[in-house]
Amino acid sequence: MNREIPFDRPVIILAAPRSGSTLLFETLLQSSDFWTIGGESHGLFESIPRFNPVNGYCDSNSLSEDDATPAIISQIRFWFFQRLQDAQGRSFHHFTAAMNARPRLLEKTPKNALRVSLLNAIFPDALFIYLYRNPRENISSMMDAWESGKFVTYKSLPGRSGSWSLLLPPDWRSYNDSSLEETTAFQWKSANMAILQELKKLDRSRWMAVSHGQQTRHTVETIRSICRFCDVSPDGILKSLSTGFTKFSRYTLTAPARDKWHKNAIAISRVLPGLAETVDYIEKNAEGLPADEFDLSVDSSLLDGLSNAQSDSGISTSRDPAGRK
Repeated sequence: MNREIPFDRPVIILAAPRSGSTLLFETLLQSSDFWTIGGESHGLFESIPRFNPVNGYCDSNSLSEDDATPAIISQIRFWFFQRLQDAQGRSFHHFTAAMNARPRLLEKTPKNALRVSLLNAIFPDALFIYLYRNPRENISSMMDAWESGKFVTYKSLPGRSGSWSLLLPPDWRSYNDSSLEETTAFQWKSANMAILQELKKLDRSRWMAVSHGQQTRHTVETIRSICRFCDVSPDGILKSLSTGFTKFSRYTLTAPARDKWHKNAIAISRVLPGLAETVDYIEKNAEGLPADEFDLSVDSSLLDGLSNAQSDSGISTSRDPAGRK
């Protein structure tokens, strides 16, 4: 495979949906060492019938090395190689000098959280960046994504009367009648647990953990650390950062703010206790992340204020996933 398609240590970002992975991807892409396929790889993987839940061959986005044949692995490597482009959208294959080198692929797709084993089989020398985001912020953003209607991944699924947004983990049918906060908490937990459980099977030198908070509040320091891990130059990235180009990612719904999750605090407070064990697992196994990233507290005065405001306006404090009947 390596002789056929000569990739060199592809870098794969792993994260739950709405964790800030697009911002990280768009930031790292500014390094001249990286090539991408120009976006996310949903279509590439799901053009293979057995990898598409709509076709009934698989039941979720969860895929392992056992789901692929050598022919499929070779085909996926070829598709990635065929689509390589730089930050300006120029094809890798138009650069004569580049064609004599082994390209550094940068890949980011939320569904990859559930296919680490498969990705490791496709790219045996890959490096992985695990991006973690506090569930209060992350789940709130996922709730907003569902309600926006802009992140529908499946318009229909066997056994579901309505669309599904974002990641499709195993056992998703158990959440057909659940509230939006329960569904998104399930997605958050499924993604983060799947990522870490698979990464723990790899040599520790092949993956690193970083938080969304580090990425946004200590950007330069965090980018330098990531570039050292990936063995790429940070020069192009740091130059771009000085222009402020990464203020918003392409999938931003509303302007970022550290307290933006407060509007969903009542709903989120109902599911946070059930995530405590998962957060503890992440803290123990993804060492080096700031301790404050694992805070699950919700101020009671915030909840009281929101509850009073919603009671006065007649707004329900629990919502259904968008499109669910």
